Amino acid sequence: MFEIIGFIVAVLGIIAIAQVVKVYEASSKLKEKDGNDVTSKDNNTQGRLMLLFGILFMVSFVAMIIGWGDVMLDTPASEHGSDYDFLWDVSMAIIIVVFVIVQPILFYFAWKYRGTKGRKATYYEHNNRLELIWTVVPALTLAVLIIYGLTTWSNVMNPDNEDQEPIVVELYAQQFYWTARYAGEDNILGEANVRYIGGSNVVGINDADANGHNDIITRELVLPKGQPVLFKFRSQDIIHSAYFPHFRAQMNCVPGMVTQFQFTPTVSTEEMRRDPSIMQKVKRINEIRSAEGKESWEFDYVLLCNKICGAAHYNMQMPIRVVEQEEYDEWISEQKTFLESL
Repeated sequence: MFEIIGFIVAVLGIIAIAQVVKVYEASSKLKEKDGNDVTSKDNNTQGRLMLLFGILFMVSFVAMIIGWGDVMLDTPASEHGSDYDFLWDVSMAIIIVVFVIVQPILFYFAWKYRGTKGRKATYYEHNNRLELIWTVVPALTLAVLIIYGLTTWSNVMNPDNEDQEPIVVELYAQQFYWTARYAGEDNILGEANVRYIGGSNVVGINDADANGHNDIITRELVLPKGQPVLFKFRSQDIIHSAYFPHFRAQMNCVPGMVTQFQFTPTVSTEEMRRDPSIMQKVKRINEIRSAEGKESWEFDYVLLCNKICGAAHYNMQMPIRVVEQEEYDEWISEQKTFLESL
């Protein structure tokens, strides 16, 4: 109801503005004045408005950083997360510094050099030194960022597995939920295809493939701390995107193909719950939930879909538990294999 009222108000507002413009044009014609003429008064007004808007713009930027800076992601929970965060921090620091320097200058110049009667613009043809500076400096900065970014990307996507073999887990995406498939004792996933889906076989494992007999299908994702995990991603219907915000990982799930991503969890769920910044966020969230009459919330890692995949996209998520190795071994031993579930 409120959306409809808001839409009607917006439409009426646009119509009102259009009518005011028509009245202004008609009054200009009555005064035999060309509505396209720009006077010194117009220039002064526009110049002052640009200066005012620039000040408000910069103040709002600072206010947003102060107001929402504490809702940023906290300590990374994966081995590669610190490299990812450092690259992000360096990139944002450069962007913000340039933004804070350049934007005030642009708004100030719009006011300082506004059109004034009797003032003539200076014709400035060329300056080799300035051309060299504003070409070389950005080029070098971008070259450093790109080379460092490619190095970080290569390290993240091609981790060293010589010391420890990663466990293999498949994440199967479909509107609007996730299903996990663990590779079992042999650590090899069996062949799977959408054509084999049926009954308890929700991910389409080929029962003729012996490698899939000890695979474990679950709607819960439990990961051992300190153990590398190689994720394989498939999709049943459309493109989804597996997003692990606290682990600084994301990979698209594309129908008809298998994509993959590997990371090593470094902070257990219980350890993250004791993190001071997480505790502060949980407290603030629960204060809001309490005021709305909702149950209190406890922090959990979560797997989200980061593609707009349909009406229930917002609810496509799976909780993740990161536990110590002993607890993981106990949990995995209690799960039924694919062969046992048939």
